[in-house]
Amino acid sequence: MWPDRGYGSHLSLKIYVYDENEIDGLKDLLYGRDGSISSNACLKGQWGSQVKIHRLLLESRFRTRKKEEADLFFVPAYVKCVRMLGGLNDKEINQTYVKVLSQMPYFRRSGGRDHIFVFPSGAGAHLFRSWATYINRSIILTPEGDRTDKKDSSAFNTWKDIIIPGNVDDGMTKTGATVFQPLPLSKRKYLANYLGRAQKKVGRLKLIELAKQYPDKECVPVILSDQVELPFQNVIDYTEISIKWPSTSIGPELLDYLASIPDEVIEQIIGRGRQVRCLWVYAPDSEPCSTMRALMWELQRKVRQFHQSAETFWLHNGSVVNRNLVEFAKWKPPMPLP
Repeated sequence: MWPDRGYGSHLSLKIYVYDENEIDGLKDLLYGRDGSISSNACLKGQWGSQVKIHRLLLESRFRTRKKEEADLFFVPAYVKCVRMLGGLNDKEINQTYVKVLSQMPYFRRSGGRDHIFVFPSGAGAHLFRSWATYINRSIILTPEGDRTDKKDSSAFNTWKDIIIPGNVDDGMTKTGATVFQPLPLSKRKYLANYLGRAQKKVGRLKLIELAKQYPDKECVPVILSDQVELPFQNVIDYTEISIKWPSTSIGPELLDYLASIPDEVIEQIIGRGRQVRCLWVYAPDSEPCSTMRALMWELQRKVRQFHQSAETFWLHNGSVVNRNLVEFAKWKPPMPLP
């Protein structure tokens, strides 16, 4: 599915996953200040992708345990979950991230360009208040690149970051026994369905009002976010598998439009969707089609042959040094950050 152009003919990359015991403070970002939050508690809902990606990378054939041969570095953290469950407050999250980054020579070497972070909610990297200072060059994985979380701008950069699928209950995605079996179109009672919370969002409130006016037509399964960023747009043509409707035109005309689409056309769209559905499944990258397999292809595109930053220099013999001409192998934490 991934073209040779820009990706290569096969997957060949090595990712180092920081161990929770290797860096002081990393456990706090995973389990809270007192270590009372379990990873299983963070596995549910939208936050679950941060846990799943971490666990799957630990078992990945692309994982390396040698920093010196790594193409990329993964920094595990469950901060959205930890924050929501009271494990850390915003100030503690910010201070802990800075503390953790100051102990990473390889982060310093590249300015963070080869380091991967997961922020699995609408808040995105804003959960780390100083993200724009410290990880603005790093690779951010997030399911919601269109969101600003009441900030002036989104932390998502389409040229370096990657949109990942939101987490879905495994029973709804795995092959074999599932939580539900879809009904044939002829037996479906409702025209559409809405999945999410209102959160005082204008578009969502309009949908709820429509549901009250048209009890037989509860809501719509089309994309209603004008600024939405979608997973794996490099290889998926979303006009083939979905509908995007202006959020400024949510009203009876939308329901009329949806009702006008012939069943055979809907079946065709559903059929094309089934062909790429596997890309939304958080399964091992050894699977021929999965979120992790797709993520490996996207990450491979980010791999650089050469690493440098404003605080990295090199000499005639190829040795990498810092501003004080200390060789990279001798860099000791804590290291100064931007």
